Amino acid sequence: MPAVETRALRADAQVNHDRVLEAAGRAFARDGEDASLKAIAKDAGVGIGTLYRRFPTRELLVEATYRSESAKLCSAAPALLETMPAADATRRWMDGFLDYLAAKRGMAGALHAVLTDDDDLRMKTRGLLFDAMATLLSAGLAEGTIRPDVNAKVVVMALGGVALIAGQPDQRDLARDLLDLLMDGLRYGARPESAHDRD
Repeated sequence: MPAVETRALRADAQVNHDRVLEAAGRAFARDGEDASLKAIAKDAGVGIGTLYRRFPTRELLVEATYRSESAKLCSAAPALLETMPAADATRRWMDGFLDYLAAKRGMAGALHAVLTDDDDLRMKTRGLLFDAMATLLSAGLAEGTIRPDVNAKVVVMALGGVALIAGQPDQRDLARDLLDLLMDGLRYGARPESAHDRD
């Protein structure tokens, strides 16, 4: 019986941990690095004491949120490919990328200090983002809906440019137009698989 209770408590703690990070991601994207920790705790459905026990400083919360948001975005690529065609999955992932950068921008000051101290984290995250995009592009190439000469790094950099130009919440319509234009470029020159190739 005690072992079961211990596992239940650990499961509850993990749920609370995940809720705090999800709430923090939303808060930093919406309110910037001055987002209220009390508001984050309330949104997560936990007490402020629970938040502080897990993340004693704002910097630790920022780092954990960055790791969580990065992992969530990167894991979305294969998940999307399981439910929709590659081109649609790529376009949906692009929307998620803008949301990710909004949260990252919202905690820019504290995050800069974190990444300055841990350059490996920054480079590892960048590599994971490139890999996620490469997964999407490879699937599109296999389906014949994405052109064969596209570089994943270039696409991710282009997404960063869209976020720089139209990354504010009130610019979402412009961002969608730019992402649609980028997708048109990725489709241009695609080579649909012929019946002969399939045979």
